[in-house]
Amino acid sequence: MSFTVPPELQGRHVRLEPLRREHAAGLAEAVKDGELWKLWYTSIPPPEDMATEIERRLKLQDDGSMLPLAVRHEPSGELVGMTTFMNIDAKNRHVEIGSTWYARRCQRTPLNTECKLMLLTHAFETLDCIAVEFRTHFFNRQSREGIERLGAKLDGVLRHHQRMPSGTLRDTCVYSIIAPEWPTVKPHLEWQLAKPRD
Repeated sequence: MSFTVPPELQGRHVRLEPLRREHAAGLAEAVKDGELWKLWYTSIPPPEDMATEIERRLKLQDDGSMLPLAVRHEPSGELVGMTTFMNIDAKNRHVEIGSTWYARRCQRTPLNTECKLMLLTHAFETLDCIAVEFRTHFFNRQSREGIERLGAKLDGVLRHHQRMPSGTLRDTCVYSIIAPEWPTVKPHLEWQLAKPRD
């Protein structure tokens, strides 16, 4: 299966669907929940730039390096975020899950766990990936803790890896899950999804 053919992934808490231009208004509303673009260590578009960000992601899809998805909350049907397979290396069967954001009301809920479970299942069981990578800012503690809860391991820190829009320099934490780990990571995520939440 092609790495850039968008899947429709349906769960109990979330539906992932191919990103489309008509998602712009709903995603512009979603990003206002928490004013996510104001977090200095992330690159999340403000509402007025959402259409431009969707165009950027769709262009990368046309180029073969990204598979962008819209995140829809179930059962409300509301758009609540975006995620992607990015830095696609189909030859080496390697992808990164990233450029992800959720409305604040969906953070630290089963939605993220189910979203990652579906993406990882697609990567390892449909695309036959050998590794899936996650990257985040060194100072994005919430993101790092979330990635570690998935079962990903820290590969290392790329120091002064990127210049942020603010002009600050980003140290990037690189995590991965490799194919031999998936048979253990998958039941761990299923257990996390099934357990009662406080």
